[in-house]
Amino acid sequence: MDLNLLRNIGISAHIDSGKTTLSERVLFYAGRIHKIEEVKGGGDGATMDYMELEKERGITITSAATSLTWGDYKINLIDTPGHVDFTIEVERSLRVLDGAVLVLCSVGGVQSQSLTVDRQMRRYGVPRLAFVNKMDRTGADAYRVAKQVREKLNADAVMMQIPIGAGETFDGVVDLVTMRAAYFDGKDGEIVRYEPIPENLVEDAETARQSMLESLSMYSDEMMELLLSEEKVPDELVYKVCKEATQSHRITPVFCGSAYKNKGVQLLLDAVTRYLPSPLEREIKARKVGNESEKVELKPELELPFVGMAFKIVEDPFGQLTFTRVYQGKAVKGEMYVNQRTGKKERFSRIVKMHADKREEVEFAEAGDIVAIIGIDCATGDTFCPDRNYCSMESMFVPQPVIKVAVTPASRADADKMGKALNRFRKEDPTFQIFNDEETSETIICGMGELHLDIYVERMRREYNVDVKVGAPKVSYREAPGEAVEFNYKHRKQTGGSGQYAHVVGKLSPIATEGEELFIFEDHVTGGRIPKNFIPPVEKGFRDSVLKGPLADFPVVGVKIDLMDGSYHDVDSSERSFYICACDCFRETMRASKPILLEPIMKCEIECPELYQGDVVGDVIRRRGLIQSTDARDMISYIIAEVPLSETFGYATDLRSMTKGQGTFTMELATYRAVPRNLQDDIIAERKKQQAAMA
Repeated sequence: MDLNLLRNIGISAHIDSGKTTLSERVLFYAGRIHKIEEVKGGGDGATMDYMELEKERGITITSAATSLTWGDYKINLIDTPGHVDFTIEVERSLRVLDGAVLVLCSVGGVQSQSLTVDRQMRRYGVPRLAFVNKMDRTGADAYRVAKQVREKLNADAVMMQIPIGAGETFDGVVDLVTMRAAYFDGKDGEIVRYEPIPENLVEDAETARQSMLESLSMYSDEMMELLLSEEKVPDELVYKVCKEATQSHRITPVFCGSAYKNKGVQLLLDAVTRYLPSPLEREIKARKVGNESEKVELKPELELPFVGMAFKIVEDPFGQLTFTRVYQGKAVKGEMYVNQRTGKKERFSRIVKMHADKREEVEFAEAGDIVAIIGIDCATGDTFCPDRNYCSMESMFVPQPVIKVAVTPASRADADKMGKALNRFRKEDPTFQIFNDEETSETIICGMGELHLDIYVERMRREYNVDVKVGAPKVSYREAPGEAVEFNYKHRKQTGGSGQYAHVVGKLSPIATEGEELFIFEDHVTGGRIPKNFIPPVEKGFRDSVLKGPLADFPVVGVKIDLMDGSYHDVDSSERSFYICACDCFRETMRASKPILLEPIMKCEIECPELYQGDVVGDVIRRRGLIQSTDARDMISYIIAEVPLSETFGYATDLRSMTKGQGTFTMELATYRAVPRNLQDDIIAERKKQQAAMA
């Protein structure tokens, strides 16, 4: 296989922007399926939404992979969910992809989840194209959406096409490179017909082309010279500059169409093959096992040793399916490969290529492929190579859960089945966590939102036939130091024989809780005042202590420990003494720092008819929400607000009744913020009451 002709791409977007509908059209035009099915409205449901729950609810829950050919090119495609509750599906897909299509609604534009997806694409350095979908909707405006991409995503959006009409009159697109109008004929828009640009659009098209060339000339001296001397810019040069600027993350080319009305999809596929990178054009990040600072250069060449990364795990009636991206060399069916994290050898007994839930067995997988391996035991993010300690791929970012509920089986027989189900879900989804509350003996499940946990409870009932009772949702509060405090703490214990002695001096200070680093430990001890071998136990003592804070046993975040000084005893000091000393010191110092309680604040984006805007805004304020912005377009109000998670439970029902079923909302974690003092006292009192009841 010529790797120059391979593309690994994902389709990501805000909820209901038409990702799955677009995937369905892509499969149809590439000849992978022979009948278009819709996400909603009867039929068998979209190919990529194959779970029963997905078909019923009309949403994507798990990312689905497939492969197709477009001309000479082979494309591996992953369709991802839009709901923030399933954000891990987007994270792990983007981690292994070479390029992406960011789908934007022509009416909604850049919405809250578009911002999250944009952040994820930047985190993994994935070049992308933007596709303005739903151009057939009333109020569609591709120019406004491109402007929003520039302003909200801070990306240089370059329109490569302009629409012919909008809403009811949307008829096709004008290709600004070749300056031709493209129309889509046939029952399913499968015939692309090129015509001269309609007279009423010639002037707009010339202005738009000039604007496109000026934007692209910023990245090419050759093009700049041609423009300045007013010479014709050849099409091949436009393609070349656009490709280079897209792959270096300097521009986002914008295309438009309507997947539902079968317009513009084929031209988007041409753009994917023309502008997005092949595996040969992407830098692969890997590090030496045991030495994180040493980088290993990987190349997608068949002669080199095999390197693959497991990015998703799915339990299946036939065993565990491990979705793997092959970065180097080739994996052969029946061979043994070493899991770099555990050091264990695993046999790749079966390798399959996936098409949603269908599979096709293959004898081997080459560099650049995305395949599933059956029957190996591993975790998400593990790297496989032929030898031990060869290299480890950089892992993916896993967001922390924000909501938890207690689940209890209705009978003892259900308890075993529930345990099996929960273990499987935990293995598949790193954002889904389970723990047993020691005080209440309840099983607590944690996730990214009400919908996330609701789906897993429903899957337990359907797939495992388990009857479970679900408790009221609980919020994951955090504790943080209120002010910086210096500490000078000695731990002494003398009970005959060798005693215990440890002494630490330093400072505990608050840090921002928005970043990924929520605990920082810095060692400033000089002159051997504390021997080097006692420093790690001190750090471990402090780290272990953040699990329970002094206010109400919630985890502590936003702490920086500076260890300045201390002393030790030749006989009585030990690693254990310094560990105990750090634990006790942390508890005492945290109490002295006037700790505060933090609560998760959700960014909510609400859409409702303008008629109900006053009621909705009033309700948000009653829930201690802060309105960030309100906007009205085509009789629809778009409200962005920040609301404490504890005030959002059951909001979907309340919003529906307030807006006569016409309001929708999405939410994602924005930050943690201090709880108002009067509520903090109530939360602590309630927590203490629960603990006393359990005692």
